[in-house]
Amino acid sequence: MATRGLAMSLIGLCLLSGLGSSPVHADFVFGTPENLGPTINTSFHEASACTSADSLSLAFWRGATWNDIGGYCVTIRETKESPWDNPVDFGPYAESYLNIIPMNNVLSFMTADGLEFYLTNVDVIQPSEYGGTDLCIYKRETTDDDWDQPMNLGPIVNSAYNERWPSISRDGLELYFCSNRLGGEGERDIWVTKRATRDSDWTDPVNLGQQVNSVASDDGTCLSSDGLVLFFDSRRPGGYGSWDLYMSKRASRSDPWEVAINLGPVVNTPGLEEVAHISADGSTLYFDSDRPGGYGGHDIWQVPITPIVDLNGDGIVDAADMCIIVDNWGTDNKLCDIGPTPLGDGIVDVQDLIVLAEHLFEEYPPAESVEVNEDNNGGQFELERGQILVVTLESNPSTGYKWELAEQSMSILLQLAEVEFKSSDTGNPPTVGAGGWEIFRFRAVSAGQMPLLLFYHRSSEDAEPLNTFIIQVTVN
Repeated sequence: MATRGLAMSLIGLCLLSGLGSSPVHADFVFGTPENLGPTINTSFHEASACTSADSLSLAFWRGATWNDIGGYCVTIRETKESPWDNPVDFGPYAESYLNIIPMNNVLSFMTADGLEFYLTNVDVIQPSEYGGTDLCIYKRETTDDDWDQPMNLGPIVNSAYNERWPSISRDGLELYFCSNRLGGEGERDIWVTKRATRDSDWTDPVNLGQQVNSVASDDGTCLSSDGLVLFFDSRRPGGYGSWDLYMSKRASRSDPWEVAINLGPVVNTPGLEEVAHISADGSTLYFDSDRPGGYGGHDIWQVPITPIVDLNGDGIVDAADMCIIVDNWGTDNKLCDIGPTPLGDGIVDVQDLIVLAEHLFEEYPPAESVEVNEDNNGGQFELERGQILVVTLESNPSTGYKWELAEQSMSILLQLAEVEFKSSDTGNPPTVGAGGWEIFRFRAVSAGQMPLLLFYHRSSEDAEPLNTFIIQVTVN
């Protein structure tokens, strides 16, 4: 409550100070991956981890080989800071996994009310009805009841090919899954089927398209609890290993998915990372990997997710950052959407102020910057993730001409703070009408390549720009 009060009391200061009014970017970063240790991991394969809504239970699969039926395990802990207890083995097959559900309320496979549970069909439970592997559903009337027998989702959802790795939205109205059915972009794609209500029929599955899928295999879906971030693994070219973890975001449930981005070399390695799971509070990503430092086979790892709360990149969290949030109050501007989880919730509101207030007056090492100007027009530049690209271009706004960023995907570079104008007249005050430079700042937020294009024009005129500036940027 003290943090909330502090956040709200600073709103008035922001409204009076007039510090900045342009969009900024509040990104999140992945910390150092950590092996869950010998209590969880063994010389066998451990994979497919899922946590409960309160993050106090962890369910996972364990098998001697990938062809082994294996078994399902669960471990619990008293608090989020407590170590995990020794896992309890619930045995093989889905029925054993379902025994975990009443105590776990496992995310990704289950609806929020705990009444529907989605799994890939296994022949020993129920023979496939349509070919390959099918998706099926378990239901129960209340959380105190036993689960009904599994029901195949039918020929609208399933095909003659393989459907697997279902991930259900918490309201039960969107079902994401992977399939090698016809009409895809590659070897295996991610699809979604929707329904208007829980009693409605599922609609024909829709391929998520080239924004998300690739010419290779895309698999292992996991939807965040707010339905705005989709994690998956992929064998697409350009990654760091044989399988890499990716994510795609969307501004709201009605918006399209954005271009999928690689989670980068902090999370991915030259080995194999797959089947991610995001905790309900968005603070931890779980995945399995054969990277060095494990205990044999695939191990379960976790990586923390933290928001970048120094919104203007000046090295300290202060009133200026508060004001940036207030300037975007009530919008869906993801650039300063940092709460209540690091992934945001699709709206800039008091939740974002509360998160920022928790870090008030914290200092951060200034990010390394790469500076470019007109002399670099047409050039190519490489940045490391987290670095700041500073673009300084000659300008004279008194003529009506200003530099403007072209509309383009900014999933690799994201604009940081407002555009600054620096006058060439060093007098105090500078001469009215003096020219100078406009300064743009961008943070490198994910690996990839993109052109950065700016136009010098009068926004009120429908005419060719007086000048253009373009560089090719690669983020490693």
